[in-house]
Amino acid sequence: MKPPPCPMISGHREACRRRPARGFSLVEMAVVLVIVGLLLGSVIVPLSAHVEQRQYNETQQQINDVREALYGFAMVNGRLPRPATTAIDGVENPAPCANDAACTGFIPWTTLGVKKTDAWNKIIRYSVTPAYANAAFTLTTSGNKRVQTRDAAGNASFLIGSAGGCFPCAPAVVFSHGRNNWGTREDGTPLADSSATNLDEDVNAATPTTNNFFARLPSTNPAGGGEFDDILVWISPFILINRMVSAGRLP
Repeated sequence: MKPPPCPMISGHREACRRRPARGFSLVEMAVVLVIVGLLLGSVIVPLSAHVEQRQYNETQQQINDVREALYGFAMVNGRLPRPATTAIDGVENPAPCANDAACTGFIPWTTLGVKKTDAWNKIIRYSVTPAYANAAFTLTTSGNKRVQTRDAAGNASFLIGSAGGCFPCAPAVVFSHGRNNWGTREDGTPLADSSATNLDEDVNAATPTTNNFFARLPSTNPAGGGEFDDILVWISPFILINRMVSAGRLP
């Protein structure tokens, strides 16, 4: 607020000029704080969304890099690696997988030379068909990982594999549990599921009970397969065979 004018009387005018200007009133300060709060809120929300998208993109690229490393491992060794032995040791398990459960776990990050965790510091997961990991595979070796997705109405359909079996199925899948629900921290601490409606995420976390997996776009809708922020890719049997033939590992 503008201060009152100084009087014209000699002597008083000079003192008036040195008089400090009056500060903001409490009401004016409150208005300023409200405006600042609104401005900060409009900045923080888009910034948070930007950070989440960056983390998602970063993990997506990382998962793709792991898949490429798996192709490279197969071209050198004639088979796919087995999961890591523990959450601390990133070397693949030296023992053959007795079953699908033994061939499902953490990505062998040390063996592959890839990053251990995703953007949320969760260890990247890996499930491989035992026939592809226990010995050199052939042109007739069959994978057993089926991957489904859902349309906008929540209807499930297969991306690879089918309801009737494997025609064909994927040799292996690599996935992150995403920001929310499930997963294991870098130090090996398991994370609980905080939702009762994220059914498709539960399927990914429960494998290899049925060797079924889901790969979908992120969603917060509890309907259909429920909330979903997992990031999953699979090893294509066609690309794998092509790479193996090019490397001279298969006829």
